[in-house]
Parts: sequence; C-alpha cells; structure tokens
Amino acid sequence: MPSLKDLKVRINSVKSTRKITKAMQMVAAAKLRRAQEAAEASRPYAARMTTVLSNIATGNRDNPEAPKLLRGTGDDSRHLLVVCTAERGLCGGFNSSIVRRARLDINRLIGEGKDVKILCVGRKGREQLKREYDHLFVEDQIAFEGVKKISYGEAEQVASRVLGSFAKGEYDVITLYYSEFESVLTQSPKALQVIPATIDTVEEGAGSNSAYEYEPDETALLAELLPKNITVQIYRALLENAASEQGARMTAMDNATRNAGDMVDKLTLQYNRSRQAAITSELIEIISGAEALNG
Repeated sequence: MPSLKDLKVRINSVKSTRKITKAMQMVAAAKLRRAQEAAEASRPYAARMTTVLSNIATGNRDNPEAPKLLRGTGDDSRHLLVVCTAERGLCGGFNSSIVRRARLDINRLIGEGKDVKILCVGRKGREQLKREYDHLFVEDQIAFEGVKKISYGEAEQVASRVLGSFAKGEYDVITLYYSEFESVLTQSPKALQVIPATIDTVEEGAGSNSAYEYEPDETALLAELLPKNITVQIYRALLENAASEQGARMTAMDNATRNAGDMVDKLTLQYNRSRQAAITSELIEIISGAEALNG
C-alpha cells in the first residue's frame, strides 16, 4: 500500500498533467477554428475545378494525345502511396487511422504482386510504417516541422515531388492518403488516386463539354490544368489533415483532462482514507499506552 507521501506526490503529478492537457485542449480549440475555416473554404474551389476538368476530360480519356496524367501509362504495376499525417502525436487515433487505411492497401497491392513504394508527408506516419515497411520507403521523405500554418507552397512541394516521379516513369499509379474533417469527433481517413486523375465522366446534356468551345484545344487545356488540379487536391488534403488533427487533439486532450480529474478524485479519496486510518491507529496507540500506565 502506498504511503501518504507517495499518494500526495502522485496527486500533485496528476494535477500538473491535468493543467497541461487542459492548456493543450484550449490551444487546439483555438487552432481548430482557423484550420476548419481554411479546409471548408478549399472545398468549393477543389470541387469546381474537378467539375471543369470533368467537362473537358469527357471523351478524351481514351484519346492517345491526351496527357498521361489523365489516361495513365497503360499499366498499374508500380504504385506510390503518399501518406499524409501529422508531425506530432497526442491527437488520439488521428495518425493511426490514416496509417491503418494505407496499410490495408499496401498489403493488398503486395498480395497482388504490385511494386509498392511509400512517401510519407509527416513524421508520425513514417514512424508507424517504418517498422514493417522500411524497405518500401523512397529515399527522401517530406516533413513540415516548424510550419505553423499550411500554405499552398507546401502543397506545391509535395506535388512537385509526385509529378516529377511520374514524369520520370517511376510510377504508374499515385494515391494520396489523408483524413477528411467532418466534426470535432469525426475524422474519416480517405484514399484519393491523383494519378491517373480520377475524374467523373459527365453525361451528354448534363453540363458536358458539348456546350462549350475551348481555346486552346482541350488537350492543351488538360496538359495545363491537370498538374494544377493535383496541387489543389494535395493542398485540400493537407488542409483537411490540419483541421482533423486539431479536432482529434482537442477531443483527446478533453478526454485526458476528464480522466485526470477522475484520477485525482480517486487518489484524494484514497489519501483521505489512508490518512484517517493512520490517525486512528495513532490514537489507538496513545490510548492503549495511557491505559497501560494507569493500570
């Protein structure tokens, strides 16, 4: 049974931890608002750009002159998985859920005999995957340590790396993994194939390109817009990740604060009972000694 001093030290330690988790919760709440606004603001632009590309790409996917970013290389044996996670932990299951989603595809692709490589954007994803798939990592990983706010420049850095690898013929299919922000309590891991571009085919008469005339021609527009669309999709994924991370951290720190409070209450009760028992024992010893002297 722990002594009164040990219980007192532990109670003070848990109280200190509760102060830290409460502070982290408040910081995450402040950051969440800005990150959520940025993520929600990026969605209409990304969705509209996808719609425009769908209009242009309809009927061009099988065109031999269409960019490779649209029609692909004609093979799907070489895969690059871009796993986007956070640089820090203490955010519940945020990082683990993205890694778990990526791990399912890694095992499936390896089982199908595909050549798989992994590019991690964020330190936590690399830490979780390297134990099992260290031999699948590309040489240079991407990290944004010290970056307080994700900007379009970070997305361009990732997109440049991805587009450069594809242009060199290193990969046939490139898939992006991230977490989509839904609410403070809910963040959904997603897998988005960015190369070849996954663009919904627009039916004739439903806003298809038959209603428009493009200058220059559609092939030239696709060659210009497809790389920009990949950068936009990566930027949106990074913003969604930033909002999801803060939402998950806010929830995790709130739960930690509550658990610390419950632990303080239990330890305080145990301390009071032990203290009462010690006082009672001392009183019995004093009374017994007094009676012995009087006897």
